[in-house]
Amino acid sequence: MLLLDCGLMFPNLDMLGIDLVLPDFSYILDNRDRIEGCIATHGHEDHVGGLAFLLRDLSFPIFGSPLTLGLARNRIEEAGLLDRTEFVPVHDRERRSIGPFDVEFIPVTHSVPHGFATAFHTPQGVILHSGDWKLDLTPVDGRLTDLARMGSIADQHGIRLLLSDSTNADEKGHAASERAVGAVLYDLFHQYEGKRIITTCFASHIHRVQQIADAALAFGRIVATMGLSMKKNVRIAREMGLLQIPDYALRDISEIGGLDPGKVCVISTGSQGEPMSALALLAASDNKFLQVGQGDVVIMSSHPIPGNEANVSKVIDGLVRLGAEVVHSGISDVHATGHAKQEELKTLLSVTQPEWFVPVHGEYRHLVAHAKLGRQVGIPSERVLVCEDGDQLLIDDDGVTVVRKAVPAGYLYVDGIVGDVGSGVLRDRRVLAEEGVVVVVVAVDVTSGAIITGPEIITRGWVYAPEAEDLLDQCAERVREAVKEAFAHEATDIESLQRYVRRAAGRFVNEQTRRRPMIVPVVMEA
Repeated sequence: MLLLDCGLMFPNLDMLGIDLVLPDFSYILDNRDRIEGCIATHGHEDHVGGLAFLLRDLSFPIFGSPLTLGLARNRIEEAGLLDRTEFVPVHDRERRSIGPFDVEFIPVTHSVPHGFATAFHTPQGVILHSGDWKLDLTPVDGRLTDLARMGSIADQHGIRLLLSDSTNADEKGHAASERAVGAVLYDLFHQYEGKRIITTCFASHIHRVQQIADAALAFGRIVATMGLSMKKNVRIAREMGLLQIPDYALRDISEIGGLDPGKVCVISTGSQGEPMSALALLAASDNKFLQVGQGDVVIMSSHPIPGNEANVSKVIDGLVRLGAEVVHSGISDVHATGHAKQEELKTLLSVTQPEWFVPVHGEYRHLVAHAKLGRQVGIPSERVLVCEDGDQLLIDDDGVTVVRKAVPAGYLYVDGIVGDVGSGVLRDRRVLAEEGVVVVVVAVDVTSGAIITGPEIITRGWVYAPEAEDLLDQCAERVREAVKEAFAHEATDIESLQRYVRRAAGRFVNEQTRRRPMIVPVVMEA
């Protein structure tokens, strides 16, 4: 077995209290003796962020470009797991054996530098995985998506199966070049000369950081990074020669207090409104390095990830309330996607001419839209397969067969430590958040069938107790009747009494308020 990326997800709004969402690793753990390693296609968290958790239970080498390995190493080092892995750098167009696998690394352009498509040369033909990619004909670093090599493989060997990124499969046209954002940034720096400029983008978006720095330097500004991941990534990229910012122009964020605000450019983390990020703290007037006010301009050079819109809006509102002017992707072209749109996806399909095609990486609607593109360019419908997490593809002499739900593919919720939160806990949290809780406490003597104390009704989030004494008294009376009924039916064990109490309180609450709070019966034996 060879792993291709090991990422994580960020929680949705309904995942209350959850920090991160990991894939279910149980299938991998059950096959731990077969793992040859993990290929990291690029350095984004949704592709390498899970490694720091999987390496707690397994040990295997990680293959990727030097930058990708550097970005992945940060998290693994923070987790104290460097001794559990070996970082094996691979380079553009390199072909190497990993265990029994014959793997070729093909350069692609994305919003983090040095991403790879991977071609697996197998006895059943070439399996090509696109990775996250787009066709940028004028990338900042000049490193193009190597369509020529993919076409060459298609001509020489044929591509048995193509797995291609579907993130923007429902968007028409071509993705804008990253270099186009640089021109917009330059114009904004010109427009806001004399004002302090604070920019934010993904810490892994080295090309965007370069273009922000270029615009700052063009107008005589110094650059300061804010946020731990931004500081680390800038250091790594400069050491590797992937980011060109001269020493004289780069300052620590703690050193800019006495400088002319019009000569400062801050590059910060927090583009997605993460609650404890540098930008979110800035918007809440809780950042120890900076205070935002009149005369400051904040450029948010990113687009909200689906699900993060509310957090981003909250941060923008906080910044505007403090007097800053905010420029974001809704009012200016300060962001370019890193994923191919429809015309680019059709180009890849036409160049590779795969025998079989499986759209990957996207929501279900994106996979379906990409499958439609595959049929448009001439791939037979029966050879375009829309698969979901957990499906297994079997490739043999007869073709490609899908074994549905062959592998466990649920989620592992992280709240503080790994795996301490299940779907049942999440469901309880939603009920508590939306409907509240009602606790019913009653003490009984099971031998005589008498109620010793109570029932006492304690509530949080259902009704405000001081203003609803009559309602609580009525609920207590209903529970008292239920306990008497239980004893009349000789239901004298604690579990049976709890069922009677829960049922009586739940019915009363629903009848009176049409709500369904969590009912917690506490029956004590005196």
